[in-house]
Amino acid sequence: MLSVGLTGGIGAGKSEVSRLLQSYGAVLIDADRIAREVVEPGTPGLTAVVARFGPGILAPDGSLDRPKLGAIVFSDPARLAELNAIVHPLVGARSQELERSAGPGSVVVHDVPLLTENDLAKRYDLVVVVDAAPGTQLERLVGRRGMTESDARARMAAQATREQRRAIADLIIDNDGPLESLEPQVRAVWAELRRRAAG
Repeated sequence: MLSVGLTGGIGAGKSEVSRLLQSYGAVLIDADRIAREVVEPGTPGLTAVVARFGPGILAPDGSLDRPKLGAIVFSDPARLAELNAIVHPLVGARSQELERSAGPGSVVVHDVPLLTENDLAKRYDLVVVVDAAPGTQLERLVGRRGMTESDARARMAAQATREQRRAIADLIIDNDGPLESLEPQVRAVWAELRRRAAG
């Protein structure tokens, strides 16, 4: 089994890369999806988050109101660290459980947005970084996701720098161009991952 950490800044195109890798046969473990699961109503995770941030972060149906919580944590690094201290251990435990259930020859891709920020590179056999220039990220966040420029810049500033991500990369996928130039790169990376998994 080959354990791969996949990361990239917000708006870099990591989700598209993980979708392609999964379509080629990778076992995908999506940290964002797990992070949502571990704070669903009735979970110990949600109970802990409410205890720390107060019942004001709940929607009327008892679920987590993500925009409200985001408004609190994304502008305050200390509050973000508090949230991460609750959620990340839960995500890590679930990710390991899913990895253990993958077959012996599998390429297991862990899609982890904050891999660099949380110093997780050493957990994986290798790290793949989806890279895009900050200007490209900003353009995608505003143009495609409908964020305001100030919100997009705040989200980007809360993450590692491009240089920090590139420094931990074993393989880099350049996603500054159009979608059609991405697929051949991801296919080449997949071939390399399969080669390493077989070796």
